[in-house]
Amino acid sequence: MNISERVKSIKESPTLAINSKAKELKQRGIDIINFCIGEPDFDTPKNIKDYAISSIKNGFTKYCPVTGTSEIKKAIINKFKKDNSILYKENEIIISNGAKHSIYNIFQSIINVGDEVIVFAPYWVSYIDIIVLSGGIPVIIETTDKNNFKINNDDIEKKITKNTKAIIINSPSNPTGMTYSTEELKIIVKICKKYNIFVISDDIYERIIYDNNKFISILNIDQNIKDKTLIVNGVSKTYSMTGWRLGYTAGHRDIIAAMAKIQSQSTTCVSSISIKASSEALSGTQEYVKHMVQEFEKRRNYIFKELSKISGISCKKPNGSFYVFPNIVNFINKSFNGNKIKNDIDLSNYLLDTANIAVIPGSAFGANKHIRLSFATSIPIISEGIKRLKSALMLLK
Repeated sequence: MNISERVKSIKESPTLAINSKAKELKQRGIDIINFCIGEPDFDTPKNIKDYAISSIKNGFTKYCPVTGTSEIKKAIINKFKKDNSILYKENEIIISNGAKHSIYNIFQSIINVGDEVIVFAPYWVSYIDIIVLSGGIPVIIETTDKNNFKINNDDIEKKITKNTKAIIINSPSNPTGMTYSTEELKIIVKICKKYNIFVISDDIYERIIYDNNKFISILNIDQNIKDKTLIVNGVSKTYSMTGWRLGYTAGHRDIIAAMAKIQSQSTTCVSSISIKASSEALSGTQEYVKHMVQEFEKRRNYIFKELSKISGISCKKPNGSFYVFPNIVNFINKSFNGNKIKNDIDLSNYLLDTANIAVIPGSAFGANKHIRLSFATSIPIISEGIKRLKSALMLLK
């Protein structure tokens, strides 16, 4: 078949591919422990489901405006005002079909062929391919666990060219769980102002943050870059609503209008029921979120402690999200039954085949010395999974 060069230039999401394989094995009756999937294992809160059901019963089942209803935009505006001390207007907000769709629409709206986007590795798996699909060029700045996956001013300045259009940041991070401090955000703000480039802030894990720390928005550093800032967020992680598919972007009205034009010719609008449910999520009680984050913090503490006991593993304690990103370089080039583990992908396949645990190889995130484990599952399952991980790693010689 004559497949377009555009499609050939990208790859399938590795996290979804490995998760699909793990689910297939589980359906065949194999006892798989799945550390792959990036979604809370909690149910969507009852008040949200009830509001969605009542909306269906009341006939709210037709097309919605392309950029979203006034109800949800007001809920988002109030959220930004209350949580982040940032003021937006309705024409500066657009609702899309998940935060991934929001990021896709952003790059389709601001990138011309040959424009460069600076991405910090480890990065969320889809950034690179979404940039490529827009005709852009990802410019990757590598970080390591030795410096807590952080960047400095020189790292960025060396990568700036006349084609640099944007920088994308993600805090708390998927896959590392690290967060940017005020000083680190100041570096990014300074660069963006100096070179007049966009900053795209992926805040999807904003509420999932630990140790009584407070999330810092890049616009809390300097609101003078507001016109060049696009903030992406959604309801998937915070309210356990991954399947509802609703994300949103806040930014300059001209960029939002451009995103709306693209969305009008692709998906039209978000599901009316998802919009209603998300309006309640953002406006209703937030007690659920507190309890969920408390449970995630217990799991974070537990999995970090257990991983730290495994000889040959080193791991940074995540500040947020629900992932750990251990360094597994000590197990590369070891063997099991004559089969050599050449890289992180081999190790991930070995763990799935030998120990029945599914993890994501770090190379999917631009960091091949690591694997990613999600702790969005119960402590008993985490405990069994880490036991299997340790046993399998100890078999490598």
